[in-house]
Amino acid sequence: MQELKINEGKITAILPMNNNSDFDLDLRGDWLSLGGIDLQINGALGLAFPDLEEKELEKLEEICEYLWKVGVDGFLPTLVTTSIEKIRRSLNTISQFITTQKKGVAEILGVHLEGPFLNNKKRGAHPGEYLLPLTLENVKTVLGENANIVKIITLAPELDPTGETITYLHSQGIIISIGHSIATATEAKKAFNLGVSMVTHAFNAMPGLHHREPGLLGEAILNKNVYCGLIADGQHVCPSMIELLLRASNYENGIFLVSDALAPIGLQEGIYPWDQRKIEVKKGTAKLKDGTLAGTTLPLLIGVENLVNWGICEEEKAIALATSSPRKAIGLSDTLIGKPADNLLRWYWNKDKFTYQRFSQ
Repeated sequence: MQELKINEGKITAILPMNNNSDFDLDLRGDWLSLGGIDLQINGALGLAFPDLEEKELEKLEEICEYLWKVGVDGFLPTLVTTSIEKIRRSLNTISQFITTQKKGVAEILGVHLEGPFLNNKKRGAHPGEYLLPLTLENVKTVLGENANIVKIITLAPELDPTGETITYLHSQGIIISIGHSIATATEAKKAFNLGVSMVTHAFNAMPGLHHREPGLLGEAILNKNVYCGLIADGQHVCPSMIELLLRASNYENGIFLVSDALAPIGLQEGIYPWDQRKIEVKKGTAKLKDGTLAGTTLPLLIGVENLVNWGICEEEKAIALATSSPRKAIGLSDTLIGKPADNLLRWYWNKDKFTYQRFSQ
């Protein structure tokens, strides 16, 4: 048991419980944490981030407010494969928004560029007509003048056997993640040695684990310097495989949760536009007309609840997967010291369900 010391609304110390001292905060057996960090979210409240224009700045504010309400402190708007024109327009809009974004809501921490440098054989729901060869020239063209706000880029390293683009992106301070790829374990290991430090939505859009060819995911699990994103909605990866991955990775070491949520998150079930196509949302899962899994519409912290309610994780470990681990993956501090107590999350059991709320003293 520990006690928290609070001064002027901020946590100043976390100390071992002492029966002879007066503590400022009694959690009564509940858990207190930072809010979530979502490193892969494709839109919200009906707005897909690749469709951003300057006129949607107010909508971005609404999205930041909504995500704060569902327990997210910060996020990376994720731009999936689309035209160069739309990518650069979205980057410009987000760059403009970041300079004036408000406090007290979910913060945009940068951008996750998921494509267009993906392997066509594992493109999933990404439109094939916009995929590009992974060349230095194409990378510079896509990034334009906004490389400084791109925090993560997902790519297929086998498309660049020389490693030239990976070396360049790493030199720019951009976190490189392998995804939508058929890279072998050997190809993945080479990419990791060049500075790749992440894998996008583990198990999805990549070869499965095999006893003779562990593939990119097997190599990532064995590499202590590589983080893997994981969607814990029960649809993208079955719970048994999630547990296998977490056990192999010693739970929160190297694994972080993402929502991979699409634009209809925060809206009701139904059929919604998705680039030039349509997706149908049922029970938090979004699919294309042909049944291809496009993503989810469940908030990030539903994954934490799922892991605990499925009996896969202890409470503290599950919470860390959405709060501490993603912060570590992008180099942010995960300490509670100095944080406003009213901004934190309080986790608790409500009858037979593990859940949370924004903390209020």
